[in-house]
Amino acid sequence: MKPSVYLFILLFSSSQISAQERPNILWLSCEDISPHIGCFDDVQAITPNIDQLATEGVRYTNTFTTAGVCAPCRSGIITGVYQSSLGTHHMRCKAKLPTEIKPFPRYLRQAGYYCSNNSKEDYQFKTPKESWDQSDGKAHWRNNREPNRPFFSVFNFGGCHESGIASTDKYRKVTQDLPEAQKQDPTKLTLPPYYPDTTTVREDWKRNYELITAMDAWAGDLIQQLKDDGLYEKTIIFFWSDHGVGLPRAKRWLYDSGTRIPLVVRIPEAYRVAGQGIPGDTDDQLVSSLDFAPTMLLLAGQSIPKHMQGRAFLGKNLTQPHDYVYGARDRMDERYDIIRSVRDKRYRYIRNYEPFKPYYQYMNTPEKGATMKELRRVHAEGKLSKPSALFMASSKPKEELYDLYVDPHEVNNLATIPAMASILTRMRKIHLQWVEDTRDLGLLPESEIIQREASLGNRYTILRQEGGLELMRRVRDVANAASSGPEGLPILIKALSAGDPAVRYWAAIGLGNLPEAAQNQIKELHTLLKDDAPCVRIASARALARFGNAEPALPVLQSILTSPHQWARLRAAIVLDEMGNQARPAIAALKVCLENQPNKYISRVANRALNELLGTNNTVR
Repeated sequence: MKPSVYLFILLFSSSQISAQERPNILWLSCEDISPHIGCFDDVQAITPNIDQLATEGVRYTNTFTTAGVCAPCRSGIITGVYQSSLGTHHMRCKAKLPTEIKPFPRYLRQAGYYCSNNSKEDYQFKTPKESWDQSDGKAHWRNNREPNRPFFSVFNFGGCHESGIASTDKYRKVTQDLPEAQKQDPTKLTLPPYYPDTTTVREDWKRNYELITAMDAWAGDLIQQLKDDGLYEKTIIFFWSDHGVGLPRAKRWLYDSGTRIPLVVRIPEAYRVAGQGIPGDTDDQLVSSLDFAPTMLLLAGQSIPKHMQGRAFLGKNLTQPHDYVYGARDRMDERYDIIRSVRDKRYRYIRNYEPFKPYYQYMNTPEKGATMKELRRVHAEGKLSKPSALFMASSKPKEELYDLYVDPHEVNNLATIPAMASILTRMRKIHLQWVEDTRDLGLLPESEIIQREASLGNRYTILRQEGGLELMRRVRDVANAASSGPEGLPILIKALSAGDPAVRYWAAIGLGNLPEAAQNQIKELHTLLKDDAPCVRIASARALARFGNAEPALPVLQSILTSPHQWARLRAAIVLDEMGNQARPAIAALKVCLENQPNKYISRVANRALNELLGTNNTVR
């Protein structure tokens, strides 16, 4: 035998042995649930299988997602990069990946792993074909995998999605096999204080718990399959959810109710690093869903790419645990609301970049839910409790600060309390630095992102090219000034003539937030109605309308409704919806929006505006 051939066989055999010694990894993921799990001290929960998994593994009590909704969060999970850095932060957008960023299963496959996904992707970008060996409703570690080849297998349970609560048919189908002993009595459940205590709301809360119990049975079945295959002691198991419960003020929001999730990890003894994976242990370190990708790579013996923004929390040679975790909310379906969050183990800071908008903007999907309808109904009757009424306000504070130790439901905003000033200042500073460090694309109008992506090839590069850091700082500072009241006026006036349209956009938005203090800038706003960037024209039209000068604004908004820029169309429709009776001359243009739009969100907003103007109640899906 030639030495070269012998060497090849020797190296191949060594790699095969190494691969066989690596752990299998199983992900049990589910949708739209908070830690309403027995092992997370919820006495109302019925979750025997996850509870048993926790007795054999570790439960992580401070785990948070980077968004309160699935797709933006899942893009971060699969890449290890914040959605607001990657450009996948807007719900139902379609970004292009830069060449240097890959879904992490690709690295596992290159290392010899068989990777299967059953079956949700929802990453907000086209999944590179080399990401999975199999990704569909039949994917399984059992399918087409060579004997002894290590696997990474994902199974996702969609039964506890918000649609399972909202749809009686789906709820009944998902829970049809639950024995009577695992059904809940809605009258005995404890509701969060921000919901009205009505029979309807209790029914939704009951459904949430029963759907979770159905999920628990599904998880138990997959765990049993591992055992049946003789793989239980060769497989690390992760159980987690993509964000919080699928009800108002939870899903889509950055409070604990929307971003704190259950995480349980069982590591067989053969794969434990000293001090990790101790059965029955509890770990209170801060974990972000962004950490899942680097953790998988480290457990599989692989290096972590430099572009990943999370940290591995299991494996060898770990870095220091997080001091803070971060969250971002951006466009949710048809409505924009830029919100950012920073949380340490005790406090949560929230920055509302559009505080002039109500907490509960009208959005088709959540409005269909029974709990949202109850909130609207009871509010109209003037019977909401104080915590419930807080979130029906027509505007929001610029900043929110909560002490989770004494206020776990986050209903007592401490941002204006003098004694909390030092904590507020610290959290604000951390937030602003994060915006800069991660190159937060959420502060750029969506239409601008699309145009720049077209020239650069992806969104990630927009704020990472030459001059990107300077632009990020400028946009951040003007966006902050836009909601800082009259004290921000000098910054806004100067920014009106900035070279970049994203800066001019925030300057015009900020002036529109100051209809009394900024009256002297009407001439400048008229000039910006002819700006090259549609987002600047829209922001200027909005400002003039808020000044009571809608006549020159209306033609601009109506013309943008038929422009080539679909996300500019959406913003124009939103401004017309916000204008109320001032938008009456645009009724004909809004009717045109009901048909043949590049996305359904434009039609939804136009329909809402028309219903308000005409006193009708038509629904666009």
